[in-house]
Amino acid sequence: MSWVAGKMKRFFKPVEKGASKKPFLSPPPEDEKNVEGRTGSKDPLKFLTWNANSFLLRVKNNWPEFTKFIQTLDPDVIALQVRMPAAGSKSMPKNPGELKDDTNSSREEKQMLMRAISTPPLGNYRVWWSLADTKYGGTALFVKKQFEPKKVSFSLDKTALKHEPDGRVILAEFENFRLLNTYVPNNGWKDEENSFRRRRKWDKRILEFVLQSSDKPLIWCGDLNVSHQEIDVSHPDFFRNAKQNGYIPPNKEDCGQPGFTLAERQRFSTVLSQGKLMDAYRFLHKEQDMERGFSWSGNPVGKHRGKRMRIDYFVVSEKLKDRIVASEMHGHGIELEGFYGSDHCPLSLELSENTSEPNPC
Repeated sequence: MSWVAGKMKRFFKPVEKGASKKPFLSPPPEDEKNVEGRTGSKDPLKFLTWNANSFLLRVKNNWPEFTKFIQTLDPDVIALQVRMPAAGSKSMPKNPGELKDDTNSSREEKQMLMRAISTPPLGNYRVWWSLADTKYGGTALFVKKQFEPKKVSFSLDKTALKHEPDGRVILAEFENFRLLNTYVPNNGWKDEENSFRRRRKWDKRILEFVLQSSDKPLIWCGDLNVSHQEIDVSHPDFFRNAKQNGYIPPNKEDCGQPGFTLAERQRFSTVLSQGKLMDAYRFLHKEQDMERGFSWSGNPVGKHRGKRMRIDYFVVSEKLKDRIVASEMHGHGIELEGFYGSDHCPLSLELSENTSEPNPC
């Protein structure tokens, strides 16, 4: 996948009261080089992650209830996983930092979405996008304007202008930690080029990333597409023995529901142990919660009714353990209450102030 190298990111200016409802583009106040040198007064403390699936559909169908939730929770950072296409016409290089707008329908959709995020509560945030060529993957990061990341990049090698294929990574560096928002590729069912091998390669790169980033604590969030332990799924036997079209992988470690195969769970354990990371939700919630303990839920109709998995996470460096105040799932029940139209529910994390910082007085 090719990107437009060096192309300046563009940001949407919030719609001012009394101005035209149609959003307009304005250049960023500073270029990418200067982003690295800016710092805010303090680091964010309250975070939200959510796989919104189609963010456009959430705006069309679920916006009042979702924005009410945001107003109530009032997170400093919102890390979204979205399915939205990047800007660029057919057969041309795409700009993953901008939304598709090369047709009448896509322009209308873009305007609708930008109006939604340019007004409170999301109008109080600055947003970064990393999008796929098609409605397949993608991530977005909303940071309250009072918090300035020192640097924002879009790949696991920390290159600012290079975007990960499918827009799966946004990495924001703050004064005392890094925040990594990822949309991890699904393992799939078969050992082929776009399935098991792709996931193995991703897990290897994540391990390399966390080992090379140990100079600063990490908060890693998003749809990680793995249920680490048996208590992280509602029906372990169902997911362990799941098959697609009767196919059985040659290695038994790859058998079962994607996200719950032994191979994926073992690799996730390795990332946590070698990277000195911990699962913030499980750190606070030791026991299985059959009502509120899962972030993904199957369709309420059919064989997946009531079948649920915890595949969305806040994974944090062990150095931050004593600062974890809360981590909660905000959806519950098999009828997907609090999921706001997605098959995933939002998950939050709250940290206490960093008491180790020097007192300026």
